[in-house]
Amino acid sequence: MITQAPEIKIVDTFRVACDGGEGALGHPRVWLQISSKEGWVECPYCDAKIVHKDFEDRI
Repeated sequence: MITQAPEIKIVDTFRVACDGGEGALGHPRVWLQISSKEGWVECPYCDAKIVHKDFEDRI
């Protein structure tokens, strides 16, 4: 069985919400804070990597 790679989302704010993006099949909405030093955060539910647009070229 092949495991799919986690999704990468590019955003323009440092505080973001993630709900899995699949309606009823998603997960509870969580608010995440992107570090201004690292430029990304990972959702603890769906493992999506959320990257601030200013750090897109560094990831």
